[in-house]
Amino acid sequence: MPEDRQNDSRPKRSRSNKPSRMGSERPDASAQAKPGLKSRQAAAKILAAVIDRKTSLDGMLDQEHGNPAYRELNDADRALVRAILNSALRHLPRIRAAIDSLLQTPLPEGARALEHVLTVAAAQILYLDIPDHSAVDLAVEQAQSDPRNRRFASLVNAVLRRLSREKDALLENMQAVPAIPAWFHDRLVAHYGRAEAEGMSEAQLVPAAIDLTVKSDPAGWAERLGGTVLPTGSVRLGDFSGTIPSLPGFAEGAWWVQDAAASIPARLFGDLSGKAVVDLCAAPGGKTAQLILAGATVTALDQSSSRLRRLKGNLQRLGLEARTKETDMADFRPEELFDAALLDAPCSSTGTTRRHPDVLWTKGPEDIEKLARLQERLLRHALSVVKPGGIVVFSNCSLDPREGEEVVERVLGDGLCERVPIAPSDWPGLEAAITAIGEFRTTPAMLPLDPPFSGGLDGFYAAVLRRSDG
Repeated sequence: MPEDRQNDSRPKRSRSNKPSRMGSERPDASAQAKPGLKSRQAAAKILAAVIDRKTSLDGMLDQEHGNPAYRELNDADRALVRAILNSALRHLPRIRAAIDSLLQTPLPEGARALEHVLTVAAAQILYLDIPDHSAVDLAVEQAQSDPRNRRFASLVNAVLRRLSREKDALLENMQAVPAIPAWFHDRLVAHYGRAEAEGMSEAQLVPAAIDLTVKSDPAGWAERLGGTVLPTGSVRLGDFSGTIPSLPGFAEGAWWVQDAAASIPARLFGDLSGKAVVDLCAAPGGKTAQLILAGATVTALDQSSSRLRRLKGNLQRLGLEARTKETDMADFRPEELFDAALLDAPCSSTGTTRRHPDVLWTKGPEDIEKLARLQERLLRHALSVVKPGGIVVFSNCSLDPREGEEVVERVLGDGLCERVPIAPSDWPGLEAAITAIGEFRTTPAMLPLDPPFSGGLDGFYAAVLRRSDG
């Protein structure tokens, strides 16, 4: 499904003095009933869950099982909460820097709830098309209605009013602040260099476009849907505000939503006519569908029954069939070895921050290390389920080489397989994504496009490996 996409709006003002840290307004008895307050309270609660408890944003925004405060809202307020959270998480380091610059002293230890109130309001003032006075007034009401923050209501008022007056200068100054957490920015600089790392940091501020993988005739579908054909063969839509199921071709299963970078791994096999292929981490099924269309007889695995049901439903809409099996791929022991295997491995998902801006706040270096060890185990197992000489495509949507290049190098070092280099000439328009040793590495800063089409790709890594004969 497509992600929520919001446009940034940056109105203008001037400047003032630093506020004091004191305040003691009494709460308004009617505060809970004030229009817009509940949506801001919900946004602050969910932001706290992401930042402080490392909870996934998608789960909390689920309309049936998500955060209770979110589920109580009407559709318009839910859309507002999503816009606030997406903007706050995309720009969080800069928002924090702006707030800190307006304080005479740091916020008190343990004042996390206060920080989240300020962040929610600042995201509206700096990045959303919401009247500044409304964002300020509701933040003050929010502070007054919370016993933890009541004594800071004057501080909230002073900081946010000054933020509104000085937003232009603050936004300009904040351009020097990396828009991603320091721990991840440092890792990107170490591997890609400062210029490329900063390009990725800026690129993730722009919500991802909607890409479609089509069964056939990309040019025809691009014309019909007002899209453009990408070097991957995907169709990228322009400005889009409707619903995916309402588009021509959805009901008849002519295409499915899939980021262009995510479509690359399955394309690396080429023609699979007559081949037996296993998709080892298959749900939600986009890559499975690609393998079927390439001519393969596909076995699709997933350890989650709900995800497997979703895969079956997606394939049914597309009119495609695969053998499915609910199992942990690490326990999978096929009776007959496959000709090829696709391992799109579990990872930190740091390449998907354009559509999942919470990722860098719910993951850390320790998660990357843990996932890299898991990926190595899974890759070794993937090689064991294909015939000698069989092909394994290993991929994931992480930007961190610890989860990609380093995993493959360790496995290659044990003599279990050999690398099959990817030729840049086979990927016109994406030559820059092919590394010197013949592996794929896409980043959010790649594929610049002219309006009305958004540029960028999810960050993906992919390598083609051939199992040794021994």
